[in-house]
Amino acid sequence: MGVTWRVGWLDIPVHGVFVGLGVLVASVVFVLEARRRGALGEESLVAVTGALVGGALGMRLSGLVEHLDPRLNPSLAEAWAFGSRSILGGLLGAYVGVLVAKRIIGYRGKTGDLFAPAVALGMAVGRIGCLLTEAPGRPTSLPWGIHAPASTPECPGCLTGQAMHPSFVYEIIFQLAAFGVLLWLRSRITHPGELFVLYVAAYAVFRFLVEFTRANETVWLNLTRPQWFLLVSMVIVGFRLHRGYRHGYYEALVERQRVAS
Repeated sequence: MGVTWRVGWLDIPVHGVFVGLGVLVASVVFVLEARRRGALGEESLVAVTGALVGGALGMRLSGLVEHLDPRLNPSLAEAWAFGSRSILGGLLGAYVGVLVAKRIIGYRGKTGDLFAPAVALGMAVGRIGCLLTEAPGRPTSLPWGIHAPASTPECPGCLTGQAMHPSFVYEIIFQLAAFGVLLWLRSRITHPGELFVLYVAAYAVFRFLVEFTRANETVWLNLTRPQWFLLVSMVIVGFRLHRGYRHGYYEALVERQRVAS
């Protein structure tokens, strides 16, 4: 059982509370952004539903492919009941869920720009749950290293009292900064979908780098499973960014940088 808060006779799962709050915050930001852009309608609400359903499925079922050897992976029932709660799995599932939902209703409009700031702020809130309940990161001698309770699951450093990287704090800071930058960019990057592409690219690079401070198991060439997933993702997103640059989608931003320099 994970870390819980005792409220009366109820045991409230800490991680689940903050994941729920993150989803709520993201939903509110999405609605506000959709209203600001005049895109709040049946189609955008269907897209949100697809994201929520797909994200939940992705987080639960990502454990099915945790190991290269299929014999080491859980069954479908086990993955659903005790899924790895992978953020990357949830994001991928949400993306697929939006595509499926839009295909079902025949909607071809771009909704990614509505999701980008919502996801960033929602992730910042959700990661507080990870900070309070999971192994912080790898041991470090840096002055801002933190200590976690010895009862923290899968955390050898917690048992020995080692200072560890506050990897989830790094991500919370990144997501809050990304939220602010996305709000600044939304009037400058006007081609539909490009704000979302920029966010995904930035998060992929950040998450690949921050994995070096995380407590995740390395599987090959001293890289973790998320890093191998992110390497493939960064190649795909890199091609997408190059295409956007060639088509002039970021020209206004590039021109501003030239003037500023």
